Amino acid sequence: MMKDVCVITGGGSGMGFATAKLMGKDHYIIICGRSVNKLENAVNELQAEGIEVEAFPCDVSNYDSVEKLANHAKEKGRIAAVIHAAGMSPHMGTAQQIMEANALGTIYINNAFFHVMEKDSCMIDVSSMSAYLTPKIVMPVKKYKYSIRNPELFMKKMMKHVNIFPKKVRAGVAYGISKHFVIWFAGQDAARFGMKGARVLSVSPGNFETPMGNLEKEEADTFTKHSALKRFGQVDEIASLFAYCASESAGYLTGTDILCDGGVVASGVSPIGKK
Repeated sequence: MMKDVCVITGGGSGMGFATAKLMGKDHYIIICGRSVNKLENAVNELQAEGIEVEAFPCDVSNYDSVEKLANHAKEKGRIAAVIHAAGMSPHMGTAQQIMEANALGTIYINNAFFHVMEKDSCMIDVSSMSAYLTPKIVMPVKKYKYSIRNPELFMKKMMKHVNIFPKKVRAGVAYGISKHFVIWFAGQDAARFGMKGARVLSVSPGNFETPMGNLEKEEADTFTKHSALKRFGQVDEIASLFAYCASESAGYLTGTDILCDGGVVASGVSPIGKK
C-alpha cells in the first residue's frame, strides 16, 4: 500500500524540517523550495533516518510553479496534508517580496491544492504571532476580499496600502499584514475545502529556534521576556502541533487559527515591547 503524501513548503530547515522528520514516519514527504540543491542536505538527512522523501522546486509566489507542485504531489498518491511553512521575515526581502511570498503564496498554495486534495485531507497555512501584535488599525481587512477572485488586484491594493508608510518600516508592515491575511484567508477557505470533506486552518507560531528566527532574535528577545514561558520555542514543539492538526484525531478542527507563542500575546505586550 502506498503511503499518503505530505507536502511541506519551507521543509528544508527549521520548523518545516522538524515537521518532515515527524510526518515522515508514516507519510511520503515532499519538501519544497526555490532550489532543489539547497534542499539536498535535508533530503539526505531524512533519508538516513529511513524517511521516504524528495525535494521539488517551487516558487510559491508563482502560480504555475505551485500548480506543478500540486500535480506532482497528486501523482505520488493521496495527499493527506499540506503544511505551508514557507515565508519571508522582515529581514529577508523588500515589502513587495514579503507580501508575494507570504500572502500571494498562501493564495496560490490553497488554490492549487484545492483541486487535488481529497476527503479527510488537511491544509495548514502558517501565520505568525505578528498577526496579533501588529496594531489592527494597520490592517486593510476590507481589501482582503479581492484575494478570492483576483489575486493580482489584491496584491496591487496591498502594496498601495503598504507604500503609505515610511520606507524604513514597510518590510515590517508588509510582514504583519501578510501574516494577518493568512489567518483570514485560511478561515474563509474552510467552507470551500469543507465542501469536499477537507480541512484548512492556520497556525501562528511565536519565536522559535530556527534560522529565520535567529535573523529576528534581537527584536524577538524584547517580546520573549514578557512571555509566560520566558524562552524561545523548540522546533519539535511546533512540529508536534502541525502533525496533530493534520491528523485524523483533529478531524473536526477547521476554519480557525491556533496561536503557539509561549504566552507572548497573552502577556499584553505591545509592538514596541511595553505593556
